[in-house]
Amino acid sequence: MALAPLEAQLSALLGPLRRAVLRRTRAAEGLPDLPESQIELLRLLVATGGLSPSQAARELEVAQSTISNLLRTMTAADLIERRPLQADGRGALLVASTRARGLLDRYDRASAALLRETLDGLPADDRRALESSLPALRRLLTALGS
Repeated sequence: MALAPLEAQLSALLGPLRRAVLRRTRAAEGLPDLPESQIELLRLLVATGGLSPSQAARELEVAQSTISNLLRTMTAADLIERRPLQADGRGALLVASTRARGLLDRYDRASAALLRETLDGLPADDRRALESSLPALRRLLTALGS
């Protein structure tokens, strides 16, 4: 039986690979089961140092109502802090809380350790093949506009 085209094979692997790393990392580190949308928002807030809700919605390419729902849930879970904008007392700057930054750091360390251990268990040829594919995967990500 012939292999599916490259794009079909890649598409079929990306989601399960991401979920497997996330699931195993959460279990190993005892991390909360945060939805991917919350993790994306937290990573954006950490990377930018904070954004308004409308800026966050634009950056993540989601509806304002989606951001509002995320904020409600994440503020209640002590993951996001809303700080008043200095120029406009009505607006808010969203920042990742200390707790959220700690969770992301723990996740990053644990996922790196998991991947390192798993990669070490693969044959050397597989590790080299994965390493040599990284530049192409970075270019693919850039071409997709992320």
